[in-house]
Amino acid sequence: LTPVLIAAAIAVKLDSKGPVLFRQKRYGFNNELIEVYKFRSMFVDEGDATAAKLVTRGDPRVTPVGRFIRRTSLDELPQLFNVLGGQMSLVGPRPQREAEVEFYDDDAHRRLIVRPGMSGLWQVSGRSALAWDDAIRLDLFYVENWSLVGDIVILLRTFKAVLAPGGTAH
Repeated sequence: LTPVLIAAAIAVKLDSKGPVLFRQKRYGFNNELIEVYKFRSMFVDEGDATAAKLVTRGDPRVTPVGRFIRRTSLDELPQLFNVLGGQMSLVGPRPQREAEVEFYDDDAHRRLIVRPGMSGLWQVSGRSALAWDDAIRLDLFYVENWSLVGDIVILLRTFKAVLAPGGTAH
């Protein structure tokens, strides 16, 4: 994937001023605060952590290259460095922001007993179109029913979701 990472980094750098990577603090395994990496997809002046969670079509804060890398999920490839560093896994619950974890009930906290993943049931089941409760339910199902075969199925469905026009793999 090195050529893809390099090409995406160059495209982000040439598209608009600012850093190539967007970094955001998220909660991971055992409630540990980690820094999650993504390719920057928003203009620097408008791409703060609060604004970054809004993913809407035609959002003027998103750069032209940003629209492409979001649609193709290339913006998430730098999370491979989180995986190599042992902070994340290829598959698992989505790493959450502090503001989201503050609203967790006892059940939702169980999703923090495994490493967060680059992909998971939430991604292959609707991504940002999912309601909060549905995303938590899918993450808890994953935690309670983990298996190697399940991870392989999720990874295969992830490739299908990335390649599908609507971004889902039902």
